[in-house]
Amino acid sequence: MSSVSQLVKRFREVLLDGLWIANTNFKDQLSDVTWEQAVSRVGSSNTIAMLTFHIDYYIAGIIPVFEGGTLDIKDKYSFDLPSIESQEQWERLLNKLWSDSEKFAELLENLPDSKLDEVFVDEKYGTYQRNIDGMIEHAYYHLGQITLIKKLLENQ
Repeated sequence: MSSVSQLVKRFREVLLDGLWIANTNFKDQLSDVTWEQAVSRVGSSNTIAMLTFHIDYYIAGIIPVFEGGTLDIKDKYSFDLPSIESQEQWERLLNKLWSDSEKFAELLENLPDSKLDEVFVDEKYGTYQRNIDGMIEHAYYHLGQITLIKKLLENQ
Protein backbone atom coordinates (compact mmCIF):
# COMPACT_ATOMS: atom_id res chain seq x y z
CA MET A 1 0.00 0.00 0.00
CA SER A 2 1.40 3.41 -0.95
CA SER A 3 2.17 6.05 1.68
CA VAL A 4 -0.64 8.25 0.39
CA SER A 5 -3.11 5.34 0.55
CA GLN A 6 -2.15 4.73 4.17
CA LEU A 7 -2.68 8.41 5.01
CA VAL A 8 -6.07 8.43 3.31
CA LYS A 9 -7.06 5.35 5.27
CA ARG A 10 -5.95 6.93 8.56
CA PHE A 11 -7.76 10.20 7.77
CA ARG A 12 -11.00 8.41 6.91
CA GLU A 13 -10.69 6.28 10.06
CA VAL A 14 -10.64 9.23 12.43
CA LEU A 15 -13.25 11.33 10.64
CA LEU A 16 -15.66 9.07 8.81
CA ASP A 17 -15.63 5.35 9.39
CA GLY A 18 -12.81 3.87 11.41
CA LEU A 19 -12.65 2.01 14.67
CA TRP A 20 -9.00 0.99 14.86
CA ILE A 21 -7.28 3.56 17.13
CA ALA A 22 -10.09 4.97 19.26
CA ASN A 23 -12.79 2.38 18.57
CA THR A 24 -14.85 5.31 17.25
CA ASN A 25 -14.67 8.27 14.87
CA PHE A 26 -16.14 11.76 14.46
CA LYS A 27 -19.14 10.61 12.44
CA ASP A 28 -19.99 7.92 14.97
CA GLN A 29 -19.57 10.20 18.00
CA LEU A 30 -21.51 13.12 16.53
CA SER A 31 -24.35 11.13 14.94
CA ASP A 32 -26.63 11.31 17.97
CA VAL A 33 -25.59 14.69 19.43
CA THR A 34 -28.42 17.21 19.50
CA TRP A 35 -27.80 20.87 18.87
CA GLU A 36 -28.50 21.59 22.55
CA GLN A 37 -25.80 19.12 23.58
CA ALA A 38 -23.45 20.47 20.90
CA VAL A 39 -23.57 24.00 22.34
CA SER A 40 -23.57 23.01 26.03
CA ARG A 41 -20.48 23.74 28.09
CA VAL A 42 -18.98 21.44 30.64
CA GLY A 43 -17.01 23.70 32.95
CA SER A 44 -14.63 25.86 30.98
CA SER A 45 -14.13 23.36 28.15
CA ASN A 46 -14.92 24.08 24.53
CA THR A 47 -18.29 22.86 23.32
CA ILE A 48 -18.73 19.93 20.98
CA ALA A 49 -19.89 22.39 18.32
CA MET A 50 -16.77 24.52 18.76
CA LEU A 51 -14.50 21.49 18.41
CA THR A 52 -16.44 20.30 15.35
CA PHE A 53 -16.10 23.72 13.74
CA HIS A 54 -12.41 23.86 14.70
CA ILE A 55 -11.56 20.56 12.98
CA ASP A 56 -13.56 21.47 9.89
CA TYR A 57 -11.89 24.89 9.75
CA TYR A 58 -8.50 23.25 9.24
CA ILE A 59 -9.74 20.56 6.84
CA ALA A 60 -11.58 23.14 4.72
CA GLY A 61 -8.60 25.49 4.93
CA ILE A 62 -6.12 22.98 3.57
CA ILE A 63 -8.31 21.86 0.66
CA PRO A 64 -7.38 24.89 -1.51
CA VAL A 65 -3.69 24.03 -1.11
CA PHE A 66 -4.36 20.52 -2.43
CA GLU A 67 -6.16 22.15 -5.36
CA GLY A 68 -3.14 24.31 -6.17
CA GLY A 69 -4.33 27.40 -4.32
CA THR A 70 -3.16 29.28 -1.26
CA LEU A 71 -3.32 28.70 2.48
CA ASP A 72 -5.54 31.47 3.79
CA ILE A 73 -6.61 30.21 7.22
CA LYS A 74 -5.39 31.75 10.47
CA ASP A 75 -5.23 29.96 13.82
CA LYS A 76 -6.87 32.93 15.57
CA TYR A 77 -10.11 32.26 13.64
CA SER A 78 -10.23 28.51 14.17
CA PHE A 79 -12.75 28.72 17.02
CA ASP A 80 -14.94 31.48 15.54
CA LEU A 81 -18.05 29.33 15.42
CA PRO A 82 -21.15 31.16 14.24
CA SER A 83 -24.06 30.87 16.66
CA ILE A 84 -25.95 27.58 16.53
CA GLU A 85 -29.55 27.93 17.64
CA SER A 86 -31.30 24.98 15.97
CA GLN A 87 -30.90 21.36 14.97
CA GLU A 88 -30.84 22.49 11.33
CA GLN A 89 -27.84 24.76 11.92
CA TRP A 90 -26.04 21.97 13.80
CA GLU A 91 -26.73 19.50 11.01
CA ARG A 92 -25.42 22.02 8.45
CA LEU A 93 -22.13 22.16 10.38
CA LEU A 94 -21.96 18.36 10.52
CA ASN A 95 -22.74 18.04 6.81
CA LYS A 96 -20.02 20.55 6.03
CA LEU A 97 -17.54 18.49 8.07
CA TRP A 98 -18.52 15.27 6.27
CA SER A 99 -18.41 16.93 2.86
CA ASP A 100 -15.07 18.65 3.51
CA SER A 101 -13.64 15.42 4.93
CA GLU A 102 -14.67 13.45 1.84
CA LYS A 103 -13.23 16.12 -0.44
CA PHE A 104 -9.97 16.21 1.54
CA ALA A 105 -9.69 12.40 1.35
CA GLU A 106 -10.37 12.40 -2.40
CA LEU A 107 -7.77 15.11 -3.03
CA LEU A 108 -5.29 13.25 -0.86
CA GLU A 109 -5.93 10.04 -2.83
CA ASN A 110 -4.79 11.84 -5.98
CA LEU A 111 -1.57 13.09 -4.42
CA PRO A 112 1.52 11.27 -5.67
CA ASP A 113 3.70 9.76 -2.94
CA SER A 114 6.56 11.94 -4.17
CA LYS A 115 4.63 15.06 -3.06
CA LEU A 116 4.76 13.98 0.60
CA ASP A 117 8.36 15.12 1.00
CA GLU A 118 7.77 18.49 -0.65
CA VAL A 119 7.43 21.75 1.29
CA PHE A 120 3.85 22.50 2.30
CA VAL A 121 3.19 26.16 1.29
CA ASP A 122 6.20 27.53 3.19
CA GLU A 123 9.25 25.88 4.77
CA LYS A 124 8.08 26.95 8.23
CA TYR A 125 5.15 24.50 7.87
CA GLY A 126 7.32 21.53 6.95
CA THR A 127 6.30 18.93 4.39
CA TYR A 128 3.00 17.66 3.08
CA GLN A 129 3.63 14.48 5.10
CA ARG A 130 4.04 16.45 8.32
CA ASN A 131 0.88 18.46 7.72
CA ILE A 132 -1.27 15.47 6.81
CA ASP A 133 0.01 13.52 9.83
CA GLY A 134 -0.64 16.62 11.94
CA MET A 135 -4.21 16.85 10.63
CA ILE A 136 -4.86 13.24 11.61
CA GLU A 137 -3.25 13.59 15.06
CA HIS A 138 -5.10 16.87 15.67
CA ALA A 139 -8.39 15.16 14.79
CA TYR A 140 -7.74 12.30 17.22
CA TYR A 141 -6.88 14.78 19.97
CA HIS A 142 -10.20 16.59 19.56
CA LEU A 143 -12.12 13.34 19.03
CA GLY A 144 -11.01 12.36 22.53
CA GLN A 145 -12.26 15.67 23.90
CA ILE A 146 -15.60 15.33 22.13
CA THR A 147 -16.03 11.79 23.43
CA LEU A 148 -15.31 12.91 27.00
CA ILE A 149 -17.56 15.99 26.80
CA LYS A 150 -20.36 13.85 25.39
CA LYS A 151 -20.05 11.39 28.29
CA LEU A 152 -20.02 14.22 30.83
CA LEU A 153 -23.13 15.77 29.27
CA GLU A 154 -24.92 12.43 29.37
CA ASN A 155 -24.19 12.14 33.09
CA GLN A 156 -25.48 15.60 34.02
